[in-house]
Amino acid sequence: MSVRVALIGTGIMGMDHARLFAEDLPNVELHTICDVDEGRAKEVADMFGAKTVLTNPESAATSSEIDAVVIASPDPFHAPLTKSAILAGKHVLCEKPLSPSSAECIEVMELETKIGKQMTQIGFMRRFDPSYAEMKSLLLQGKIGQALMMHNYHRNVSVPSNDFTPDMSISNSAPHEYDIARFMLDEEITAISVFQPQTQQAVKPVFMVLESESGVLVNVEINNVAAYGYDVRAELVGEKGSLFLQPTNVLTEQHTDLQATKGYAADWRPRFAESYRLQNKAWINSILTGHPSDIASNAWDGYCATRVAETGVQALKTGSRQIVELIDKPALYR
Repeated sequence: MSVRVALIGTGIMGMDHARLFAEDLPNVELHTICDVDEGRAKEVADMFGAKTVLTNPESAATSSEIDAVVIASPDPFHAPLTKSAILAGKHVLCEKPLSPSSAECIEVMELETKIGKQMTQIGFMRRFDPSYAEMKSLLLQGKIGQALMMHNYHRNVSVPSNDFTPDMSISNSAPHEYDIARFMLDEEITAISVFQPQTQQAVKPVFMVLESESGVLVNVEINNVAAYGYDVRAELVGEKGSLFLQPTNVLTEQHTDLQATKGYAADWRPRFAESYRLQNKAWINSILTGHPSDIASNAWDGYCATRVAETGVQALKTGSRQIVELIDKPALYR
């Protein structure tokens, strides 16, 4: 059996998904390409052998010719398209965030609860990253004892657009950090504080301190104007030692001209290429088996990340520590 997939959105992430499904993964047919730019959609369809081209995302998400849909459209369309797909009986892989609004995330969970089935996987691909996976495995083995602190930093070369704001560092860049902290510690974030350094830069870095249910402290640096390269690192500190994440996209160290140098990628794709492949493979397997992946994030995880982001924006505006208030976890996700 092959899972027939529709792809909505042919930007950077959409293209990566198209390539993975068309070239790297078994048991899947990239059937439909959808983009508001019909010429672009046709170009991508021809490139990867997709049968159908559409410009209406609702039509793509609900088509009787497909089994599942990847939503890589702009953020505000994620939840509406996810709900349409679920109502049409389609499985969904939705790029993060599930929605910029926690209220919309709740609507998705209510819909899944009504039909009694998890249909949505959120694109928090770091859960599948081999280095984060080993970090969690070693923590569970007790190698460093009880976790006490987690240090994370996330640096980009430059902002993606001129209208990028500090709020977007919290709501758009940082959700991967919120999710991987929740996944690593297996508990919720209960409070957040947000700080900014004094600088004349138009887009200031943000420094966040998250508090978990058991009192683990997680600091997150988001610097979207780091200039030197894409750089994501983490350290998990426990009672008996620490685990330091190694960057996986640095393949060689160059020794030339009296210097030893290592290169940095310009964006996230080289660093997390394997994570995306494993994530998409797990999604296809979950459809074929009828069982959601134990590792993948679901609609509840998408909701939690958005709630932390919303609360973080409030913490930045007020300059004070804010409590992250969550609804009771629906039974479907327990």
